[in-house]
Amino acid sequence: MSRALRFLCSCLALVGLTALLAGCGPRYQAPLTIGSNSWIGYEPLYLARELGYYDGHNLRLVELGSTSQALDALRVGKLDMAGLTLDEALLLIQEGVPLSVLWVLNISAGGDVVIGQPHITSLKQLRGKRIGVEQTAVGAYMLDAALQRAQLTTKDITIVPIPLDEHVAAWRNRSVDAVVTFEPARQTLLRAGGTELLNSRALPGEIVDVLVARQEALACCSERIAALIAGQQRALVYLQEHRTDALQRMVPRQGMPIDGVEQALQGVELPDAAANHALLTGNPAPLVHNAIHLAEVMNARDLLRLAPEKARHLIDPRFAQGQRP
Repeated sequence: MSRALRFLCSCLALVGLTALLAGCGPRYQAPLTIGSNSWIGYEPLYLARELGYYDGHNLRLVELGSTSQALDALRVGKLDMAGLTLDEALLLIQEGVPLSVLWVLNISAGGDVVIGQPHITSLKQLRGKRIGVEQTAVGAYMLDAALQRAQLTTKDITIVPIPLDEHVAAWRNRSVDAVVTFEPARQTLLRAGGTELLNSRALPGEIVDVLVARQEALACCSERIAALIAGQQRALVYLQEHRTDALQRMVPRQGMPIDGVEQALQGVELPDAAANHALLTGNPAPLVHNAIHLAEVMNARDLLRLAPEKARHLIDPRFAQGQRP
């Protein structure tokens, strides 16, 4: 056999061996992407990442500047999962986005607020004023609650659409007279002399943040989703048992001192596995009642056009059922 022919045969054998080895190697698996804004109620997810609880599970947390970005990314499939308020999940269902609610991450208990400039001390003084609000369901919901209590309508004010990451700047340069916002912007504005005109304690149980997933993610990645939830629950235990260290780890993302993070956490309830089991299981589950009532309220206030009964199919309880108390 000629030298040239032997060389050619060797090359073909090498190519074949390389292909065989490549076929035996692990296939690339895209990370499961989970997005949220900087709301304090989502911090246990990021604490879990900080503590290494997600190592080896191919999960990627995406920090976003506003809820609007999370909603847009879910709509087009750039995110697999996200932390949203329950009313925002209802809006996406109305639009036909294929998703389910899997877990209750937190319940707002004072963290969502309407804050006025120092000279505005009551909701009735909002008449004729400019109110900044993020163009999301929870922003509209809080604003509507404020207007109802002041016996005003949207015709009595000027709505200024502002994403969350611009709330503080807009308030400081006085381009708005009040802003519908939440932590960490809440504490920044209060320290600057703002007046808290309304907070979510006036709406008990109505502003609930949930973990949602697109149906594609549920179909392919239930083990990774379970790992995500388990990590978040481990982080809640760590927060209880090693509070100072946990709070310190939250400081950089929240952009406030450790005592500010502690105060922010006082404005939310963080349900554990037992609480999630109670909220998400049953026939119907208690959160289903909450979602139906929320849909009815939002429909009545022209914030939603969705048959309340469709909220019955919003929840996927499989992960709560696997976390029995």
